[in-house]
Amino acid sequence: MTSWKLTAYADKPVIEAALAAQEADPSWDDEVVLTGFEVAPDQPDDWVLEAYLPRKPNAQDRKAVAALFGDMNPEMSARKLPEEDWVVTSQQGVEPIRAGRFYIHTPDYPPSEDPALRSFAIPASQAFGTGQHETTAGCLAMLTAMKRRGVVARTIADIGTGTGLLAFAGMELWPSAQATASDIDPVCLPVVERNMVSNAIREGAGAGELTMLIADGMDDPLLQARAPYDLLIANILARPLIDLAPDLAAVVPPGGSVVLAGLLETQEGDVRAAYRRAGFRLAARIVNGDWSILWLRRRNAR
Repeated sequence: MTSWKLTAYADKPVIEAALAAQEADPSWDDEVVLTGFEVAPDQPDDWVLEAYLPRKPNAQDRKAVAALFGDMNPEMSARKLPEEDWVVTSQQGVEPIRAGRFYIHTPDYPPSEDPALRSFAIPASQAFGTGQHETTAGCLAMLTAMKRRGVVARTIADIGTGTGLLAFAGMELWPSAQATASDIDPVCLPVVERNMVSNAIREGAGAGELTMLIADGMDDPLLQARAPYDLLIANILARPLIDLAPDLAAVVPPGGSVVLAGLLETQEGDVRAAYRRAGFRLAARIVNGDWSILWLRRRNAR
């Protein structure tokens, strides 16, 4: 596939604001994938925004990216990328990480020798959730903390599962749970199925088994039929999380838990407000880098 990249440099707050503007734009072209990060470890305030496209960027593409910067007019460069999967390439050679009770590594590395850790081999893929991102690592740490605090989960759903990693972690912590993982992107289905095999995750509909399906949010008959969920995980983005608040409230019972991630700390207030209106209260939060990871519990009916 022919891929191109648009690049623009700016201060960290400007890039973060551009990413937030893209997330809030309902008309954004999903084929244009954005990422933002610091230029170098010794330049934490100097950031770059990169926009990946499956085509040569035209004037409309440039205008759409430039509009994310408001009144600023950043200089943008375009470059054709080699004929390779840039998502896989960007993840090759990543170091293993430890988060909570978990050790996440690509097949290039061996599993951990620490018997207290559960190792998951998650290869680079087009699906999000290899454990390297602050949101995924933060969710692994939060799930571990919830288990220590006595949370019981008999039914688990991982919405926007990506590679399946967070669903796998939930099944490790609550091995008798019936688990369901879903994602809106069809590419995730074969990715999760391969990762299930390589990590000895049982497929099925019973206790200690996982079902993977493709769905937009909670819009799936099987997801609805398996409710209520004692634990629901959603590591997506702030705007979809806000939109999903009523739907998640409908499938989580009083006392049940949701773990939300994919939101910048600056977006946390809006997300918490949406879930407070939907009947949830904050149980705990983790800030990992610029990202917030929230554990919310459904309030008991009065």
